[in-house]
Amino acid sequence: MTRAELARRQAELLQALLADGPPPPGFDPSRLKVEATVLRRKHGRVLAYQRPELTEALGDRYGPLFAEFNEGRPKKATERSGAYADEFVTWLIERGHLPKPKRRLVDRLRRR
Repeated sequence: MTRAELARRQAELLQALLADGPPPPGFDPSRLKVEATVLRRKHGRVLAYQRPELTEALGDRYGPLFAEFNEGRPKKATERSGAYADEFVTWLIERGHLPKPKRRLVDRLRRR
């Protein structure tokens, strides 16, 4: 298998896992769905660790809100966690889940 073919197959797998793409040939669709769910939850836990002020502000709403955000905007394989977290913060503010903060708070939430 060439590097180009391997890279293409890896990209297909990541698309299936992170963005609900079709399962690549040779992969069990039901197992991919389980793994995709695990990865999405992991992204939520990592983001909660990086931005504890979000989990504090949202409380029990954090998990369901992150799941809703992630379903509509899955994390890209090449995307940095901080940039993804910034988008989540913006999404929360735009939908009224967090109050529109003063400039300093926005900077603090997006500083990482």
